[in-house]
Amino acid sequence: MTLPDTMKAMVLTGHGGLDKYEWHQDWPVPQPGPMEVLIKVGACGLNNTDVNTRSGWYSKSVNQATTGGAFDEAGAEDPTWGGRPLTFPRIQGADAVGAVVAAGEGADPALIGKRVMAGGWVRDWDDPENKDKAGYFGSECDGGFAEYTKADVRGVAVVDSSFSDAELATFSCSYVTAEGMLSRANAGAGDTVLIPGASGGVGGALVQLAKRRGARVIAMASEAKHAEVAALGPDLILPRAPENLRAALGEEKVTVVADVVGGAQWPKLIEVLERGGRYTCSGAIAGPVVELDLRTFYLRDLTFTGSTVTPHHIFTDVVSYIENGEIRPSLAAAYPLSDLKEAQAAFIAKKHTGKIVVIP
Repeated sequence: MTLPDTMKAMVLTGHGGLDKYEWHQDWPVPQPGPMEVLIKVGACGLNNTDVNTRSGWYSKSVNQATTGGAFDEAGAEDPTWGGRPLTFPRIQGADAVGAVVAAGEGADPALIGKRVMAGGWVRDWDDPENKDKAGYFGSECDGGFAEYTKADVRGVAVVDSSFSDAELATFSCSYVTAEGMLSRANAGAGDTVLIPGASGGVGGALVQLAKRRGARVIAMASEAKHAEVAALGPDLILPRAPENLRAALGEEKVTVVADVVGGAQWPKLIEVLERGGRYTCSGAIAGPVVELDLRTFYLRDLTFTGSTVTPHHIFTDVVSYIENGEIRPSLAAAYPLSDLKEAQAAFIAKKHTGKIVVIP
């Protein structure tokens, strides 16, 4: 097939507010290099990392909750997840799903025409599990907020599923993040997993994946979203921020807290962990700076794990769960790519349950 020279793309021009996005209708179509494939994007999911990178929230000089607005105090040297400057212009979007339309040197041309999901982590394939060498799709390289994107063939997966592109675009970032957290915490049968922010993309993924592992699941979400969260299958749903979390839990014994929220509620989460319990974290949307009583930590024999760069098999595991019908999408809304600013504003407002995606 003949490919166009230019494409529509939403381009991030710098750190700041939503005004830093520019809509282009004549952006150059990327050319696949060695071991790369060109993907015609069918849909791309929105994630907190898009917002945090745009706003510079990852900078250690920022101690506020994620707001989606510009942070004047964001440092120029550490505004990204990896603590390094970002190169502009940049096309964001980690959750690209679409059809392979071209293959670079060394990439199997049989992939052309296949539907694929892009894995979020950009790896050094001579040393793929080295966390220090990892980058992120849509951060250290251009991602899926465009009509076309390219990716290393070793970092994408052909997916055999009846789900639409929009539904598939809800999985990669959120579910790989969630599965990585649960893997780090070694959560499984016999555990009771407490999940704050269960109505979000990662939170909802945690509910499904913890249930898949055989754990008992307690979800926390605003009461207006309880019916939608219930559809994900938790054993118990609590309010988003109970005044007395221990009382709200009743006789429940929490052995794992899987958290992407942080903020003022955080000490209460640690207090309800059973002796020998595990806390795993991959986000802090309600605020990154928290107060910890070290006596609770060491006297209760707790284990804390951070989880960001996941082993590659986590991505391929998630794809297998999709194909085997073990997890399902939670699609809140789909917007045209040209309306990305409106889609991200809705994402930031957090009135939805599940994931928001954009469609070129």
